[in-house]
Amino acid sequence: MEIQTLLEDKFTSMWLGLVKSLPLMAIGFTVLILTVLLVAIITRVVKRALKPTRLRPSLQDLIVTLVRVGLWIVGILVATTVVFPSLTPAKLLTALGLGSVAVGLAFKDIFENFFAGVLIMLRRPMSLGDFIECDSISGKVEHISLRETYIRQTDDQLVLVPNSYLFKNPLNVVTDKSLRRYHIVVGVAYDEDVSQARSVIKKSLSGLSTINEQKGIEVYANEFNSSSVDFIVRWWAAPRPIEELQTKDEVVTAVKAALDKAGIEIPFPYRTLTFKEPLAINGLQSDPDQAKAEAQ
Repeated sequence: MEIQTLLEDKFTSMWLGLVKSLPLMAIGFTVLILTVLLVAIITRVVKRALKPTRLRPSLQDLIVTLVRVGLWIVGILVATTVVFPSLTPAKLLTALGLGSVAVGLAFKDIFENFFAGVLIMLRRPMSLGDFIECDSISGKVEHISLRETYIRQTDDQLVLVPNSYLFKNPLNVVTDKSLRRYHIVVGVAYDEDVSQARSVIKKSLSGLSTINEQKGIEVYANEFNSSSVDFIVRWWAAPRPIEELQTKDEVVTAVKAALDKAGIEIPFPYRTLTFKEPLAINGLQSDPDQAKAEAQ
């Protein structure tokens, strides 16, 4: 009988507590409904404000998401403190702070890539369609997300590179400018006239379709090599990899044809060997009888 009484008293107190908290729950539910409406309105306002800016679409989406998350956190905190008065905002923020530290340690790499992606989007070191080189990775940028960058290599393979990797390592944006300077080394024999060879090489590059002649063509005698006098030939052309192959093919073909036409030798590597003592070579003796005797 006593147990039944205790259970009835417990149930009654719980029911009274629930009834007493119904107004608070209604207020908390109202706060959540207002939060939904507020999030929808402010999200539209933020999207319209960001639309005319030059920010990347993914960065705009990030800003909108952060605004929505922030509003929801505030709304949930307010609703929770209304329904449970004993939970003060200070206690809730302390719990959130401890939880965020634990999450941050557990997902360190993810957050590192996330913040690197945000910085890349803000600094705009590269754009979609740019050809980049970073350490051993090179290719065209197809997409930049908050965690990784999609790079299409020249062999058509797609590589997903973590943003922190691009942020920490030197990044060369090959297509940052519309023109890029190239160079090759051309060697001519030591017997050839250096001034004539320079003139022939420079004239051979004039009028080539892939070269931007407004930026100038440079030919310099650069080095005494083992078998040749080497010229460094420099010119400007379009920067993409296929365009690099095309312009170098055109330049090498034109230089080779011009040097051949002018009778200027492009030497093969060779060595001059000097012996302190004369060498006896079988079969080349001047005495036929001696050669015959050695043969027997």
